[in-house]
Amino acid sequence: MLMASSTLTLLTPSAYFSPSSFTPQSEASVPSSLLKSLKLPPFWPWQNRKKVKMGPLSVSPMGFGTWAWGNQLLWGYQESMDSDLQRVFNLAVENGVNLFDTADSYGTGRLNGQSEKLLGKFIKDLQGKEQGQDEIVIATKFAAYPWRLTPGQFVDACKASMERLQIEQIGIGQLHWSTANYAPLQELALWDGLVAMYEKGLVRAVGVSNYGPKQLVKIHEYLTARGIPLSCAQVQFSLLSMGEDQFEIKKICDSLGIRLIAYSPLGLGMLTGKYTRSKLPRGPRYGSSFLFRQILPGLKPLLSSLEDIAQRRQKTIPQVAINWCICKGAIPIPGVKTVEQAEENLGALGWRLSGSELLQLENAAEESPKKMIQNIFQTK
Repeated sequence: MLMASSTLTLLTPSAYFSPSSFTPQSEASVPSSLLKSLKLPPFWPWQNRKKVKMGPLSVSPMGFGTWAWGNQLLWGYQESMDSDLQRVFNLAVENGVNLFDTADSYGTGRLNGQSEKLLGKFIKDLQGKEQGQDEIVIATKFAAYPWRLTPGQFVDACKASMERLQIEQIGIGQLHWSTANYAPLQELALWDGLVAMYEKGLVRAVGVSNYGPKQLVKIHEYLTARGIPLSCAQVQFSLLSMGEDQFEIKKICDSLGIRLIAYSPLGLGMLTGKYTRSKLPRGPRYGSSFLFRQILPGLKPLLSSLEDIAQRRQKTIPQVAINWCICKGAIPIPGVKTVEQAEENLGALGWRLSGSELLQLENAAEESPKKMIQNIFQTK
């Protein structure tokens, strides 16, 4: 038990996650010097069990993205990392995260599909934890490769993913991107392939990725006419991606009962507070860091607001940025490669920003002269 002077009011763990973090009374009762000296855990495990609905599924308010798992070219993956990745997976499951996003194209060269293979192995290795295995929801995406031209080929792709994942049914089968802009006939095959996967019981739910507002409405109507609910839509969504299209997509999702999945909730790392114009990320994933040089100088108001709220909440800047996505009703899927990243991301769960804090962040984001460039695969 923590003991101090008579001015100290003991706080239960839930107090750290109340809408205002600390109530006025508790702020007055605890000296600021003592608050700064307290080293709080990165997350409280028992706070992370709440689930949200995604179609017929119950999933954690945040998932983990696994694009880096198997990608040597962009993320420097090596097979020696597998044990660390398994610890990341186990830590997530132990603390209530049951949604893992992947794709049949994640992995490079001979490691094509490696992300799915690793997830399959990690799920299988949950020995003696059958209940945990049953609760895990894998959301995988099927690439619109130019040689996949028929519904049957997309069904075959789904079966191949099931084999790599070593599961009998995929949680969510998603179209990785739309071909409407350059191959409209293939787009119909994509949709019919999604219908076939669902009707054959290969997937429990279906979704799309990188669909813009117009195309999202079209596929929703197409699936609805066939009695199939569209459970989720995955797009780039963060405090750096507050463009008209992204908010229109969010409104459409809300009105049609589609759950928005937010990838890149930390804006490629620009919303972590770790980078400056003189300290840029390295590696092929970031190229010449041109995008960072263009955007970072204008992010001072937003990063200052994130830091201000993080300090008041005894949180980190990334945790506040991820929590913003959760408070907007989206399910963020930050990418993870290390236990340290997983622990930090878990600290975004179990609490909520207040209305005034959300407004503070969004006003600061609007002051940024440049926004994140949207994925070139996203349609209108």
